[in-house]
Amino acid sequence: MKMKKILLVALACMFTLPMMAQLGEVRNNLAVGMNAGMNMNSVSFSPQIKQKSHTGMSLGLTARYISEKYFNMICGIQAELNYTQRGWQENIEDGTENTYSRTMNYVEIPLLAHLAFGKDALDKGTKFFINLGPQIGYFISEKEKMSDEWNPAYRPNGVNQQYGKWVENKFDYGLLGGVGMELSTKAGHFLLEGRYYYGLADFWGNSKKDDFGRSGHSYMGVKLTYLFDIMK
Repeated sequence: MKMKKILLVALACMFTLPMMAQLGEVRNNLAVGMNAGMNMNSVSFSPQIKQKSHTGMSLGLTARYISEKYFNMICGIQAELNYTQRGWQENIEDGTENTYSRTMNYVEIPLLAHLAFGKDALDKGTKFFINLGPQIGYFISEKEKMSDEWNPAYRPNGVNQQYGKWVENKFDYGLLGGVGMELSTKAGHFLLEGRYYYGLADFWGNSKKDDFGRSGHSYMGVKLTYLFDIMK
């Protein structure tokens, strides 16, 4: 419930801040480009599964519209269409050489409030920014990877129902936030951003009769984005 309240606050900020900014200076800057990055993934399970960080790539397209400048804050909205790899890698401590990881491929669409501080959107120089808003995703495919000598019998608390259990709920949604730095030049805008995503959906059934009460994605990521202006 707490994360759902945070999501509602993020949605309110995304739509009300641009309206507040109309008291300031009007901007009309549209930029598009590409992004690429790496995610450090994990999954929230109940019952719990011990994990190591699972690394996956992220690639996609970005569109950003800057609408207003309110005092020293530049306000806009940013949308993306991304392909990302999620999943988890288990930390198996049963005295064997067993290893296990699951890579899960998604298409993601974040819709973010973009708030920047520093140089104006049309000026050369450096600015800092915050991105915050909802993200939806759709599952494409998944793959298990395990060691050659594989025996799942000895696991903490006897939790081994995850092996060979494929995604049941393909639709994903959650809250995404990021902070970063942007360098604007004649050649375009170069952005470096750190992000955190918390998924509110479960990819397996979560009723009392199901094996897991919680199976939700989360990740921390680093993203590089290049944007060029198509409307100033």
